Amino acid sequence: MPEKNDAALDFLLSRRSRPAKTLTTPVPGRDELATLLTAAARCPDHGKLEPWRFLVLEKAALTRLAEAVPARGEELAIDPEKIEKSVRQFADADLAVVVVLSPVESEKVPHIEQVYSAGAVCLSLLNAALAAGWGANWLSGWPSHDETFVGKEMGLASHESVAGFIHIGTERMAPPERPRPDMDAKVEWMSA
Repeated sequence: MPEKNDAALDFLLSRRSRPAKTLTTPVPGRDELATLLTAAARCPDHGKLEPWRFLVLEKAALTRLAEAVPARGEELAIDPEKIEKSVRQFADADLAVVVVLSPVESEKVPHIEQVYSAGAVCLSLLNAALAAGWGANWLSGWPSHDETFVGKEMGLASHESVAGFIHIGTERMAPPERPRPDMDAKVEWMSA
């Protein structure tokens, strides 16, 4: 029988993201965040390409992004409520890590597998933050998908995109449990 890590399994079976709007200070310092980023980087990565990188958004950068959102949203004719939601995502945050998909040319590793690796990094960072006792949430939103916004405001190269914004901080309140998938409806067993 394999050696079981009950604490890790219990964590995974009970993990729960914390809504970003409920997070506040304090946030992890640079040394602690470096540990969380190191844990996140230990993710599936076919071909060892590391097709992702991290961009740490501290408070001043988040404020600057919040201020840039309205003008770009208006240019794109985004619904005002969606613009305001994106403003709040940045303005109300104290720390967020952008997981940047930065694909690498490869004959062996398809682009989609590199996308999956960046997604795995997002989940690994989210879980590392939660395991370390922080509240954390993985968000996106229309600014994350707008090449002009992420290029101009975050310095992403034309071949890069945002896999996710991982907000990390201290939770003000524990969220209620939410409904979970009916595993009988989601699992199919094939024996032959």
